[in-house]
Order: sequence, then C-alpha cells, then structure tokens
Amino acid sequence: METRSLTQEDFGDVVSVIDRWWNGPTSAFAHPLFFHELGDDALVVEDDGRLVGFLLGFVTAHGTGYVHLVGIDNDCRRRGVGRWLYESFTERVRGRGARRMKVITTLGNQGSVEFHRALGYRVERVTDYAGPGRDRYVFTRELPAT
Repeated sequence: METRSLTQEDFGDVVSVIDRWWNGPTSAFAHPLFFHELGDDALVVEDDGRLVGFLLGFVTAHGTGYVHLVGIDNDCRRRGVGRWLYESFTERVRGRGARRMKVITTLGNQGSVEFHRALGYRVERVTDYAGPGRDRYVFTRELPAT
C-alpha cells in the first residue's frame, strides 16, 4: 500500500466511493474545498493504484490538526489503514506546528469512539456542538513537544 498527498484529481474517486464505504449519503462532506484549497495535509492510500482510504484534514489557525472525514474501503478495514492514515496525518501536521489533534463524530457512532480511544484520544460529549439539539462527540489528543 502507498500513502500520498491528496490531489484535486482525487475528488472524483473519493466522491464515487464514499457513500458505499459509509453506508449512506455522505459525499457532501467531501467538499471540493478540501481538494482545491486544504489538501496540503490530506492523504490517500492506494493498493495497486486503487483507492482504499483517505483522510481529509488540515491545521487550524490555533495549531490544531483537525480530521474532518476519513473513509476506508470496506474490504480493507481491520488491516491498519485507518491507523496508518491517522499516524501519517499527525506527523504531517505536527511538522506544520500542530500541538493537538481534534476529531468530531455523531452520537451513536460507537466504532468511531472505540477507534479514537485506541489511538489515545479523549472523548467528550458536547451539548449543542453542531447547533441546538445536535450534540457531538469531540475527540482530542495533545501532541507531545518534539
């Protein structure tokens, strides 16, 4: 498997698989902004030239490595692709000055909670995070100084 930086050309591939990988309409979250403006830190993983995973994220103005959206091919889950994407992204954003990591997910996504805890993230349920009545799980992890 090969990990590389996201490019504008990856947009079509990501949008064509994300709904299937997430079991529902999710492609709107793969906003073109990531591919055209915020792709410096975002990553894709390919296996023999076939897209098997991606991570859309960036460094905020406050020094936080923010993971917006991750997708892993259903046939490649439990093979370390997600962990590898997170580790690679974390090292990239640390090199760009990130001091902490942050991820958000919807309530009920227990798989995400378990995955992030296994990576050392703290989880907190934040009331109204995404607007009134729209609580979210917020995952954070401080990055040790290098």
